This record gives sequence, C-alpha cells and structure tokens, in this order.
Amino acid sequence: MRRRAFTASALASVAAPAFAQPQWPSKPLRLVIPYPPGGPSDVSSRIVMERAAQLLGQGVLFDNKAGASGMIGAEFVKNQPVDHHTFLTTTTAMVCITRHLQAIPFDPERDIVPVSRMTTSWGAFAVHPSVPANTVAEFVGYAKANPGKLNYGSAGLATITHLFGEMLCLEAGIRMTHVPYRGSAPATNALLAGEIQAQFDQTTLPHIKAGKLRALAILAEVRHPDFPDVPTLQETGYGKESGDSWFGILAPAGTSPEAIARLDKAIADALRAPDIVQKVHNGGMRVTYLDPTDFRAKIGTESAMFGNIIRKGGIKLP
Repeated sequence: MRRRAFTASALASVAAPAFAQPQWPSKPLRLVIPYPPGGPSDVSSRIVMERAAQLLGQGVLFDNKAGASGMIGAEFVKNQPVDHHTFLTTTTAMVCITRHLQAIPFDPERDIVPVSRMTTSWGAFAVHPSVPANTVAEFVGYAKANPGKLNYGSAGLATITHLFGEMLCLEAGIRMTHVPYRGSAPATNALLAGEIQAQFDQTTLPHIKAGKLRALAILAEVRHPDFPDVPTLQETGYGKESGDSWFGILAPAGTSPEAIARLDKAIADALRAPDIVQKVHNGGMRVTYLDPTDFRAKIGTESAMFGNIIRKGGIKLP
C-alpha cells in the first residue's frame, strides 16, 4: 500500500502543471452515492471518504441518488460539468454485472475513471441446519444425489448473491433452484425458517455466529477473523473465478489526474488508520485498497468473469 500511495503522490506532482486550479481541493468534495442510505456502499463511502476529505483539508457532501441498480446516480455524475470535485461510489454490480444484463446509461471504459477500491463485504455460503452437510464437498454430493431438491435464496435476480450460487452450480455440476427475494434480509429470514436451504450473503454471518445457520465457506480471498475454522470457497476447490462485493470511488472522465492522484493517496492513507480499519470491520467489511491502475484491472477481470457466468447460466432480466 505504501508503494501505491507513493506512486499516486508521484503522479500528482507530474500532473500538477496541467491543472488549471491553483490548488486542489479548493472546495468541499461531492460524493454521489447511487444507493440508499444505510446500505454497505453508503456506510463504506461515509467511513472512508469523510476521513480522506479531512486529510485533504476539506469537507465532503454525501449525495444519495438511489435507483435503477445504481444507474440513476451514475448517469447524473456522467452528465454533470466536470468540476474536479465530484466523485461517484461504485460497486461490483454497477460496473461488472449490470452491463451484461441491460443497456446502461454510461460507458464504463470511457465515461468514468477509477480512483480507488476501498473495501469489500464479507460473505458466507450458509445452509439451514436441516441440510445434511458440514462441508462444501458434502453439500455438492448431496445436491448431486438430489438434483433440483435444494433451493437457494438471493437478494434478487442477477444480483451478486445470485451469481455466487450460479457460479457454484456451474463449477460443481449441480442443479439448485434459485429463489430471488426483494433484498438480502428477506432471503435470510427464509433461510432461517427453512423455506430455502442455502444462501450466499453477508447477512447470514450474525446468524452463523448465533448458531442458527451453518457456514460451509467464506466468500472472500481470506478467512474471516471471526470464523477462523471456516475455509474460503476457493480453499474447498470451488469459487475458482473468485469475485467479490466491493466498493470503490470513480471520477467522471475529464477529471484532473492531479485530483485523482491526490484523492487516491488520501483514501490509501485513511485506510491505514487503525480506527478506520475497525469501523470498516464493524460495518461487515474489510479493507481491500487498490490504486487506480489495479482497480481498473480488477474491474476488467471481474466484468469478464461475471459476464461469463451470466451467459453460461442463461440469466436474463424479465
């Protein structure tokens, strides 16, 4: 992270002569969050960007413009005159998934510029206690012996919580019935009630801790510190294509490279602060900082990966 922060600082010094304003930021930042208040993208953005703005000597205005899977906020930012102070929260779904399901009002390669990836949600592959499986291998064996008998819930059709389940079906050669709900919480309630047998979501974690659900795997690149004995899905031999529910910051095309570099450095510095790391953890996430170059690469690889799952699974929006 130190190396990336240094690189961002170096880029800022190179870009400075081309920047029209005498200093940046010259006014409070504006962050458009294209999701409702209180969700993980909102929480993550507020925790990190408030500290980053302080490090830059300015405040930040948080502007929630929710709707259409993030597209309303994204289109709003795209259509604003470039002022070098307006930025956009992004999620995996907004730039890596929705584009494969419908026309979207912006071009992820031309209309936006990656600034930083900040955090990633924890998630778990959880099952109802009635399912006779204590490991992913046992679950796969049971699913193969009972094709179509198992139902898994998600936060909605073509959400990342749906695609995680489809990924396992494709990789393991099993067949489960997908049951979409209007949000993660209703799906988890259905799992607790035994109406469905499995779920791939962050909202299962408190119930796993309470002993009401059984965790078969953690949906992350590393094990969850609160569940050290639960393997990651990749450790079980599945989830080979990975994929995470992460949150980051974008800038509209045309934003000064100096502004992007300085904000990236401030975000990197904020994410090193122990109190910010703890707040992120308390919010159900972990720090997974990426600089602009690596963030752009991550968007490209995960977009291709989720597009492949959507095509192979024949997933379509109504």
